[in-house]
Amino acid sequence: MPAVGIESRSGEVIMRRSRNEVGRWRMLRQSQRRRHRWLERQSCHYRHIIRVRRRLDDQHRRALLFTVSCEW
Repeated sequence: MPAVGIESRSGEVIMRRSRNEVGRWRMLRQSQRRRHRWLERQSCHYRHIIRVRRRLDDQHRRALLFTVSCEW
């Protein structure tokens, strides 16, 4: 069912959406929101992994420096 025109108090015609159109629009918005949040979580998780790896690398580097200084 296409949009139906309804006249407002001021005399202008306002287009009323059918229930199916409104439902479809809401479902699209919801799926877009879910996809955006999923991508956001993935990037945050990836950032977390990078941070952990960097910390481990720094720790390993410091340990090697300490070993070299002790051998002298």
